[in-house]
Amino acid sequence: MKPSIHPAYHEVEVHCACGATWKTHSTKKDIRLEICSSCHPMYTGKQRLMDSAGRVERFNRRYAKVEKVAKAEKAEKA
Repeated sequence: MKPSIHPAYHEVEVHCACGATWKTHSTKKDIRLEICSSCHPMYTGKQRLMDSAGRVERFNRRYAKVEKVAKAEKAEKA
């Protein structure tokens, strides 16, 4: 390796939004994550809905309307 062309490589502490921290080596001085293996649904088996701008609520309202219409049609046929 040529001297003085590579970035500095130091031990850093990684911080996740869930509160988990661990040490690793990196060329960055600080690493902050939104999601890690401790809180990711694929690894934990728990699903956490991240509602941005009320999308989940909007979907539920629309689906409730469709469900009402379907029940009304079913009642008319019976």
